[in-house]
Amino acid sequence: MKKFKRFTNPAILCTLLFVITSCDNKEESRPNTLEINNSTHPSLILTQDGVAKIKAELGNMPIFSKELQTVKNEVDAEIALGINTPVPNDYSGGYTHERHKTNFFIMRKAGVLYQLLEDEKYAKYVRDMLFQYEDMYKNLPPHPQTRSYARGKLFWQCLNDSNWLVYVSQAYDCIYNYLSAEEREKLETNLFRPFADYISIENPQFFNRVHNHSTWGNAAVGMIGLVMDDEELVNRALYGIKNDKLDASAKDNDGGFIKNEDGKAGFLANLEEPFSPDGYYTEGPYYQRYAMYPFLVFAEGLQNLKPDLKIFEHKDSVLIKSVHTLLNLTDADGEFFPLNDAQKGMSFHSRELVTAVDIAYHYGGRDPELLSIARKQGKVLLDDTGLSVALGIKNGKDEEFNKKSIKLTDGSNGKKGGLRVLRSGNQDFSLVFKYSAQGLSHGHYDKLSFLLNEDGDEVIQDYGMGRFVNIEQKGGGNYLKENTTWAKQTIAHNTVTVNESSHFNGKYEIGSKHHSNLYLFDANKKSIQLVSAKDTVAYPGTEMHRTMVVITDENFEKPYVLDIMRLTSNENNQYDLPYYFMGQLIDTNFEYNVPKSLKALGTKNGYQHLYLEGLGSPFEGNTKISWLNKGRFYTLTSALKKTDELLFTRIGANDPDFNLRRDASILFRRKNTKNTLFASTIESHGGYSPVSEFAVNTKSTISEIKILLDTEDYIAIRIVDVYDNTKDFIMAINNASENEKHILIIDNREYQWTGAYYFK
Repeated sequence: MKKFKRFTNPAILCTLLFVITSCDNKEESRPNTLEINNSTHPSLILTQDGVAKIKAELGNMPIFSKELQTVKNEVDAEIALGINTPVPNDYSGGYTHERHKTNFFIMRKAGVLYQLLEDEKYAKYVRDMLFQYEDMYKNLPPHPQTRSYARGKLFWQCLNDSNWLVYVSQAYDCIYNYLSAEEREKLETNLFRPFADYISIENPQFFNRVHNHSTWGNAAVGMIGLVMDDEELVNRALYGIKNDKLDASAKDNDGGFIKNEDGKAGFLANLEEPFSPDGYYTEGPYYQRYAMYPFLVFAEGLQNLKPDLKIFEHKDSVLIKSVHTLLNLTDADGEFFPLNDAQKGMSFHSRELVTAVDIAYHYGGRDPELLSIARKQGKVLLDDTGLSVALGIKNGKDEEFNKKSIKLTDGSNGKKGGLRVLRSGNQDFSLVFKYSAQGLSHGHYDKLSFLLNEDGDEVIQDYGMGRFVNIEQKGGGNYLKENTTWAKQTIAHNTVTVNESSHFNGKYEIGSKHHSNLYLFDANKKSIQLVSAKDTVAYPGTEMHRTMVVITDENFEKPYVLDIMRLTSNENNQYDLPYYFMGQLIDTNFEYNVPKSLKALGTKNGYQHLYLEGLGSPFEGNTKISWLNKGRFYTLTSALKKTDELLFTRIGANDPDFNLRRDASILFRRKNTKNTLFASTIESHGGYSPVSEFAVNTKSTISEIKILLDTEDYIAIRIVDVYDNTKDFIMAINNASENEKHILIIDNREYQWTGAYYFK
């Protein structure tokens, strides 16, 4: 192997850094700051000690060796192509955007290869590319595309510029000792310091927020500050910047508050405010996944260079908790539940989650369940944390990650609603119930909504976001207008819309101040798990109380769901409750008419994007619809009123650019009503094989669902199966005490129980 050609003696380097630091006229430091200890490089993510241990184990860790070879092949191919740093011009998905994005990924990987393989060509490649950026950046104007509230220079928004600096800071750390003092000074003076100043001081509306955007900005400034031994930059990253021009209540055009409620900003505020004590990130799992990379790599850098900060212990180790939380918010295939703005299909195989799992394992007590996730990911980081994971897998320490029914609170103090996931015993049947806070600018207006998933497939879907990420032909890869006009609107979700108006009238300023409240949660029993929550603020004067129950019954092939939505209001309303089922409609037990031409269901609040495909009335008794999806049959059985309307709808109206998926729903509409109750069951049953062409158990096991009682204090639902077995579910709706004794007479039958509900 080639030897390091350039190396600065650590003792001389320490002396030089001390002299430079002493003579530097920096801004006054914040009180109680901690000194940076980086007299040697690499020290940010990959460390000298880690490099030595990795070299000693190379060849003995299959998963590590495989990833090393993959990265080497990728970097060697890029080196063969030559360095290209085009003048920025494009949105996401465009050539210049993707080229600069590839460059920062490759620079970090090349820096790591230089350390592990001792081949100078990798350091030279990073150095030469950095100097092309240095030559470009000092005269580079803001990006020509003007859509963003904070334009970057290399990219159309400061967010992507921050991505660049987070990765490049790691590359710079890896080749730091390869560079001469003069080269380092030139890069830091003309590129890194101006870059950090631009995304922070020159764009405070981006940097001083509580939002995933700012987390990337904070990490970028902080990480390059750690490598440069620049205490002022590190403090700026941790605590934000002072800017009298910023109003604490001001908003940017992305819809998020610039500062949090007490005016704090910076990395620590972003660590404190959006995370609940359970590790749930208020924007939802998709953006939690995206933010985990800057959260964790900056935290790792702080742990290595400012260990006295004890960053991984901050807020009761919330960063480590958040990794476990995020993994629990995946389906059987490892894909994240698409809550709020979210692209479907994002999973724990993403690069951010590879990073998260490795760091959480290394710094979080070596949880063996994380090793099973890493094994499924099939890759590790080429650093100290990846070494720990690779050795753990090699030594057979991995245990299966056990997803359970979980309760997650929202808000920094855990008192702003939350999320519940009810899972059946085999983990394949997952109901996600959402009663959380707004979720910042990426939140949707969907109080008390839910989604249902079986074996990694959507049964009742949440739409997710209106965006084709990094596909240039679709709005430059950015959010489409339909994200606002459709995806965020209440009617796009499986919850009640009142009078065709979205929750909080679709106003972020109002919605961000409120949340729903948990009424009851019980996941301790095998036969029944339930979650119940109330909302009194989405529609002033109207209370929504939804209870969702997952029931496991030996007479049923699989668990099934009981869904109860109770509404009380001080005036008559129109209530619309849709179920966005996935698959092909198979059967109904009611008649309906199909219009000769399709028209939109309404003119605003998302209704303008729904075609009315069929209109019917409830069947005498129960209403049933069945559908087939991914080889499984499903049936929705509902206790409705004769005066209700049944609307088959399909997404896609007023969408000339075909930006929306053409998904279907059945919508229950109840008009001119104050107080009312919807009750339905959703069951999975049977299957169909296109190979054998056999259809098995195609019909529902439920013969009847009946509302026995709906009073100010109690609701009671009866479920009868085709074998004449009866189950009654009764719940006290104003007293959730587990110790309260109840006696109730329904149809001359006396019921006695202790606790909030009865099921037998």
